[in-house]
Amino acid sequence: MSYPLRGAPLRPSTAGPSVLDSRTAAFLAANACESKKANSTVVLDVSKVTLLADYFVITSGDSAAQIRAIVDAVDESLTKGGLKARSIEGKTESRWVLLDFGSVIVHVLQEKERNFYKIEQFWNHGLIVDREEWVEE
Repeated sequence: MSYPLRGAPLRPSTAGPSVLDSRTAAFLAANACESKKANSTVVLDVSKVTLLADYFVITSGDSAAQIRAIVDAVDESLTKGGLKARSIEGKTESRWVLLDFGSVIVHVLQEKERNFYKIEQFWNHGLIVDREEWVEE
């Protein structure tokens, strides 16, 4: 499996070439989460601590239905931006869904799972991107 170079545009969808960098894609994903009233959305810059991705977006919802709505909003937003998910895992159960866009990985969890797995604490060497940098008013 090959991964894009850091900072390189993410894998484009069949709709056309991508012009989004990983930071812009992460911000689009975070705002899509917020559009579905997600809880405690966090954007982590993990580019200096892992080769897995440049950014993680971590958020949560109150129910399986809300989780699915958040996942659909993120997928739709990034697809419109020219990106296609490499994979979406966990959508059937909707307790912890992972959307892999290459340089951006989005975790959408129910509160119980988020409190149990504590992803932000595990990746505490990553830098939290200030909400003011990515939130759309």
